[in-house]
Amino acid sequence: MPQRESRSRLIQAMIDAFSLPDLRQKLIFTVVILIIFRFVAHVPLPGVDLAALRDVFDKNQLLGMLDMFSGGAMRNFSVAAMGVYPYITASIIMQLLVPVIPSLRVLSMEGEAGRHKINQYTHWLTIPMAALQGYAQIALLRSQNVVSASDSLSTVAMVISLTAGTVFLVWLGELITERGIGNGVSIIIFGGIVAGLPDMIGRGYVAKENFIGLLAFAILGLVLIALIVIFTEGHRRIPVQYAKTAFRGARMYRQTGSTYVPLRVNTAGMIPLIFAMSLMIFPATIASYFANAQEPNFANLVMDWFNPSASLPIGLFYWVFYFLLTVGFAFFYTMVIFEQMNLAQTLQRQGGFIPGVRPGKPTTEYLSKVINRITWGGALFLALVAVMPFLVREMTDVAVLSLSSTAILIVVGVALDTMKQVEAQLTMRRYEGFLK
Repeated sequence: MPQRESRSRLIQAMIDAFSLPDLRQKLIFTVVILIIFRFVAHVPLPGVDLAALRDVFDKNQLLGMLDMFSGGAMRNFSVAAMGVYPYITASIIMQLLVPVIPSLRVLSMEGEAGRHKINQYTHWLTIPMAALQGYAQIALLRSQNVVSASDSLSTVAMVISLTAGTVFLVWLGELITERGIGNGVSIIIFGGIVAGLPDMIGRGYVAKENFIGLLAFAILGLVLIALIVIFTEGHRRIPVQYAKTAFRGARMYRQTGSTYVPLRVNTAGMIPLIFAMSLMIFPATIASYFANAQEPNFANLVMDWFNPSASLPIGLFYWVFYFLLTVGFAFFYTMVIFEQMNLAQTLQRQGGFIPGVRPGKPTTEYLSKVINRITWGGALFLALVAVMPFLVREMTDVAVLSLSSTAILIVVGVALDTMKQVEAQLTMRRYEGFLK
């Protein structure tokens, strides 16, 4: 019942947002930026055989999944083919370096100025990451006879164009964050994924011969969305009491209050999936440079073992390994976030304590024990999301469609976060008396 009321409240918040001019302007600005992004995604690079490129994407399920994340930009090999993923990679690297490098750890504790400096470093790191990823994409497509230009000047021009496209999309995302609604970079990813859905639905309409399989495919997709919502919103409430000292005249009074600290079941979000997917892609990408179609060698064997669309029993290795990597990264990234939060020290500094637990080290040990227990639920959920495409394919026997559970996780998470931000904006205006 509380979850149903929460969903209806969020939907009502989106409806009420259009009654306020400033919020309506923010929403319209966000939509306009997404339209600009879609135009950029259809600006192709020169020297690319589009027919051969689409044939390569149709034969490679992994490339097809990555193309859906870019909203068709990779299939067109446009200047936005890499999307904002080099920026995400740079952000992940910086998040991992902050607790390791003392100077970055000091910066993270300097408030808004420190976060601004770390964000600047992230932008600088995005440029070489985008250049390296762009060159890797060009080299891979050139080996498939998709890119005709082979001279160094053309390669440099294409790498610069791809890098500029990524930087432009990151800038569009930051414009959304400043003047629109929601996290801009997440909204850009959201727009790319949603833009690829009509093409997937069209392919499902063509494959009418397996109606039962398509129906089961749709039902499993809806069940997955429901599970994602439940685990995204699920959290464990840790009760906290505060004791404050107040002075009234010459007398001192002790004031007490109680609240709770919500510890999310899925603290790591979608980051473990991205980490695991990156590692699973890496061996096949390296092996593709050494594979030989005429005389199969060890590189061909590696490509078979790390191919998500491979038939059983070889394909089982990929998905089991993917499952285990996701569980491991879920625990790793949750611990990184938990250490950065430093909840025990924050509670002690604010005069708060957990009933029945002494402040200081005992509080840290108690919170670590709780976060370890609930992370098992979040880690197994993420691992199930990771292998859901394999399970759906085996259960429905629908090969023409690919249910990217990672994409659904991103879409649902971004939608919930954006709707909550809209509701927060409305709550603030109701408090200020703007909304009667």
